[in-house]
Amino acid sequence: MTSEAKRSWKSHLILIPFSLLMIYPVIWWIGASFKSTAELSLPSLFPEQWMWQNYTDGWAFSSQYTFTTFFANTLMMEFWNVLGGVLTAALVGYGFGRLNFRFRNFWFAVLMATLMLPAQVTVVPQYILYNKLGFVDSYIPLILPHFFGGGAFFIFLVVQFIRGIPRELDEAAQIDGASVYGIFFRIIMPLIKPALYTVGIFTFLWSWDDFFSQLLYLSSVEKFTVGLGLRMFIDQFEVQWGQLLAMSLLSVLPSAIIFFVAQKHFVEGIATTGIKG
Repeated sequence: MTSEAKRSWKSHLILIPFSLLMIYPVIWWIGASFKSTAELSLPSLFPEQWMWQNYTDGWAFSSQYTFTTFFANTLMMEFWNVLGGVLTAALVGYGFGRLNFRFRNFWFAVLMATLMLPAQVTVVPQYILYNKLGFVDSYIPLILPHFFGGGAFFIFLVVQFIRGIPRELDEAAQIDGASVYGIFFRIIMPLIKPALYTVGIFTFLWSWDDFFSQLLYLSSVEKFTVGLGLRMFIDQFEVQWGQLLAMSLLSVLPSAIIFFVAQKHFVEGIATTGIKG
């Protein structure tokens, strides 16, 4: 056995126990989703009797509302969030990264300063504003912010990626008669796809897990998202823990699928951000 193979073997010997330790809660979670409420207190990892009805009963939830409604609401909201976040982050990032306008550096510094502003500071003013506009109990407060750049972090990510693209490409396109918008859509957009994939993945994951904002702005059950649907299990007189664990397991599947399918683009977007051409 070569020295390199020995080092690899030793590394795996150390990493495998830690990996098992990390995934143990997930394995318990999967097993518990098939247990009855009485069996959850037992130390066994998997149930003696597999309760497949936890998934069917949990999905049905009630005669009036099912998790089909909650998943449909959430996916609809995610579609607009990702679309708005990706498009506007690309546009604003292009403006800061390529265009010359008055006080550009000042406004970019102001934008970056908002990263240090705690979200709790803006909760009350935002709620008052949306309430006066009549947007409370609608998806508008959850979707609209994504159509204004998607957030300072995403704009910074795109700006850094665009700065790594040689300006000679823009100049060559200008010589061929391309306008500012033509350069953006034909030159910049295809080259910043890794960064846009990263923006899309982060937008999806963060808005999917944003339970607080959904709880704050949505009050009608027919508009509830998956997170709020899971909360309704706790509001019952007798909590069906097996059904709750089953539905919570299903609720993380879209995020896991999105991450693993787009993992290559995600890593490429993070790794190449800030590298100058």
